[in-house]
Amino acid sequence: MLDILEKYNILAAFWMTIKLTFFSAIGALVLGTVLAIMRVSPVAVLRRLGAVYVNVVRNTPLTLIVFFSLAGMRFVLEISLASDASATSVQDNAIRWAMVALAVYHAAFVCEAIRSGFNTVPLGQAEAARSIGLTFGQSLREVILPQAFRGAVAPLGSVLIALTKNTTVASVIGVAEASALMKVIIENETASIAVFLVFALGFVVLTLPVGIFFTSMSRRLAVKR
Repeated sequence: MLDILEKYNILAAFWMTIKLTFFSAIGALVLGTVLAIMRVSPVAVLRRLGAVYVNVVRNTPLTLIVFFSLAGMRFVLEISLASDASATSVQDNAIRWAMVALAVYHAAFVCEAIRSGFNTVPLGQAEAARSIGLTFGQSLREVILPQAFRGAVAPLGSVLIALTKNTTVASVIGVAEASALMKVIIENETASIAVFLVFALGFVVLTLPVGIFFTSMSRRLAVKR
């Protein structure tokens, strides 16, 4: 086992997992927030578009979305997210399209998490905002969204944990994250319980603090009624 740890850069593989999680989480949070606003918008067309996005994306396999992001967007539509002159253009495109795919997929879950936060905001808050002359956008920004995020802390933590584990799907397009390295080790060396335990422990180290942090935050930010 020590030979494997010396021969393969496991820390670099988990660092790639962290980068995928971090940037995908930012994209998913931004897009998911926009979708959540669309879902509660007074404009019927926006509500329907938001609902269609969530229902379609949630019921599409993540593997298919990740594969399409590179095969479809990069090689068929020839949309590049990295300089073609770079020596690492292929790998850079794979990493960045994986981030996009993960963000697009998990935005649907972020949307539903935030929408559940909207349900924790008393109807009187929105009515009070309208009564003092705030527009829909102002009501969202100043009154509803801050409270909705407080109510959505716990489900958002669950989405982030799921996102961390789902980064393993990026290996299907050649991104050298943790699960991809584990596959290489098993193919080149041997399949042993120790190898599985090392990578399982790595994901526990990444996800357990996140769960504890978001649980603590949800308790601290909970609105007592």
